[in-house]
Amino acid sequence: MDEIVALVEAATEADGVAPLSEHAMLALKAGRLGLTVREAGGVVGYAHLDPATDEEPASGELVVHPEARRRGHGHELLRGLREKADGPLRVWAHGDLRTAALLAESEGMVRSRVLFQMRRSADDPMTEPTVPDGVTLRPFEVGRDEQAWLDVNARAFAHHPEQGQWTMDDLRAREDEPWFDPEGFFLAERDGRLIGFHWTKIHPDGLGEVYVVGVDPSAQGIGLGRTLTLTGLHHLRDRGVPAILLYVDEDNPGAVHLYDSLGFARYSVDVMYSTP
Repeated sequence: MDEIVALVEAATEADGVAPLSEHAMLALKAGRLGLTVREAGGVVGYAHLDPATDEEPASGELVVHPEARRRGHGHELLRGLREKADGPLRVWAHGDLRTAALLAESEGMVRSRVLFQMRRSADDPMTEPTVPDGVTLRPFEVGRDEQAWLDVNARAFAHHPEQGQWTMDDLRAREDEPWFDPEGFFLAERDGRLIGFHWTKIHPDGLGEVYVVGVDPSAQGIGLGRTLTLTGLHHLRDRGVPAILLYVDEDNPGAVHLYDSLGFARYSVDVMYSTP
C-alpha cells in the first residue's frame, strides 16, 4: 500500500490534482487492492475498480507515475479495468487533464458526466440561516443516527450514481477517519423524524468542505437545503478555515444556482468517461 500512496502523491504533485478519489483511497486503506503495473523500481501504475451493481455499471479510476508515462501503462490499466468490468465501464478523470481525455478517447470511451469543484473564501460575507417552521437542527450522534441517516441519504440521492448507494460500512469507514467530527455533521428533524443533513469536512491542509448536503424528498421546497448549507458554512468559518469547497454535477442546475448565490465559483472540473 505504501508504494501506491507514494505513487498517488507523486502524481498529485506533478498534475496539481489528486488522481484517486477519497472512496478509492479508503478502499485501498481497507485492503481492497486494485490493478497494479510494475517496473524494476516498483509500482508505477494503479487502478481501482468498483464492480457493477444491479443499479449501476462498473466504475474505476487510474494513475500512472509521472516518470513512467508514455510507455503504454495507462492503456494497460484501462484495458485491465474493462476486462474485469466485463461489461459497461465508467472511469473518472480528475482535473479534466488533456492526457486523460486522449487516453479515454483512444480506447473508444466518451465523455458522459462532468463534476464541478466550486470554492469560496470563508471571509466573504454570508447570511444567517433561517430555519423553517417546525424544523430543528442538531449534531449527528455516533451510535444513534447511522441508520436513519443512511435511509434519508438513499432517498435524497436515489438517482445519484454513487452517493445514494452508501452502506453502513461506507459510513463507518468515514467515522474512523481522523477528519471526522460529529459536531460538523448537522441533522434537520421535523416531528422527531430526520429530513435533511449537512456533513462538513476539514481537510488536512485546512480547507473546509461542504461534504454532503441532502434533503428528504418529503421536505423539499421549504428552503431546507439553503438553511443546512449556510449552517455548515458558518460552522466552517468559525473553525477558522480560509476557504470552503464543494462538488456538484454540471447537470444539477438547481444546486449550481444555489451555490452561485452563496458566493461559490467554479474552481476545477472532474470528468467521467464511459464505454458506449
